Amino acid sequence: MCITDHGHDPYWNLAAEEYLLKRLPNPVFRLWRNSESVIIGKNQNALAEIDRDWITSHGIPVVRRLTGGGAVFHDMGNLNFSFIRKREAGEDTHAMFARYTMPVISTLRGLGIDARLEGRNDLTIGDRKFSGNAIAIYRDRVLCHGCILFEASLDKLSGALNSRPEKFIGKAVSSNRSRVTNISEHLKEPVDIENFIGLLKENAITGELASYGSGIETYEYTEADIAAIDSLADEKYRLDSWNYGKSPKYSISRVRKFPAGLVEIYADIKEGLVSDIKIMGDYFFEAPTEELETALLGCPYDSEAVQTALVRAGLSKYIAGVTPQDIVEMMF
Repeated sequence: MCITDHGHDPYWNLAAEEYLLKRLPNPVFRLWRNSESVIIGKNQNALAEIDRDWITSHGIPVVRRLTGGGAVFHDMGNLNFSFIRKREAGEDTHAMFARYTMPVISTLRGLGIDARLEGRNDLTIGDRKFSGNAIAIYRDRVLCHGCILFEASLDKLSGALNSRPEKFIGKAVSSNRSRVTNISEHLKEPVDIENFIGLLKENAITGELASYGSGIETYEYTEADIAAIDSLADEKYRLDSWNYGKSPKYSISRVRKFPAGLVEIYADIKEGLVSDIKIMGDYFFEAPTEELETALLGCPYDSEAVQTALVRAGLSKYIAGVTPQDIVEMMF
C-alpha cells in the first residue's frame, strides 16, 4: 500500500505509524510531513534532549515515537518516509537500513548528489547528515522510517535540540546545526519538495517496492482507520505521560556513549539490591527496554550478579551493539 499523507499533525502521524505497523497486515510505503515539532526516540530522556525553554517559548510540541534512535526536529521542509513489511529471516538492522534507504540514495544520485549511508543509520552528503533512520519490530513485521532534511529551518533545529557532550567523547563538540545539511543546498538545478516527493515515490516503486510483486496500490484511509488512529493519538501520543515520562531521579546515574548509541542508567539500591532502575538512550532495540529493567529488579548490586542477569536476559535484543561487560563496566 502506497500512502501519501496530507495532514501534518505530528501526534496523528506518529499514531498512524503504530497503527499501520500493528493493525494492518499489508506491506506499506508511506510519505508524510509534520508541522514544527520535536520527535524523540522511544527510550530517550526527553528533558535531556531538548531545550525546554526554547521549546516552550516557540510552542513546539514534543512527541515520542515507537522506534529507537535520536531526537529530530520536523517542519514542513522535512520529508518523512516509512517502509513497513514482514521481516526477512536473519536480516539485521544494518541490512534493513541499507535496503530501505536505497530509494533515497538512488533518487539523490539521479539528481547529481553523492549521498551515502554512513555509520549505523545516517544518510550523508560529504561529512554532513541529512537523514536519520530508525527501526521498530513488532512480531514478524518491521517498521523502518527516516526523516529527510530537504529545506528545513536549521536555525530552529539548533534551537530546539540540545548538543549533549556525552555524544562527542573523543571528538570536538559541535553544534547540531553544523553537523547537518539540507538537500536543497546541494541541488544543481532547482527542485521543490513536492517534485522531490514524486521522484522518491517513483524510485521506491521501481526499486524496493518492486520486490512486493505487481499488487502496488495507492491507499486511502478508511473511516475505520481514521477513527482508530484518532483514538490512538488521543489516548497515547498526545499525552505528556508518553512523550515526557517520569523524569528519572535515582541515587546512581551513569551515562556513556558507545559506538552503537548513548546509554543512560538510573538506579536505586536498597539493602544491596537493585530496587528500581530506568534505562534510556538513543540505542536501537528489538524488544522493549521495560523487559530488561524488570529482569534487573531485585538483582544484587554486584558486578558478577548484574552480568549474569544481563546474559540471562539476552541483552543484545534490548540494546543492540552493547555487551553485558560494557554495561557492567558502566555501572561499576
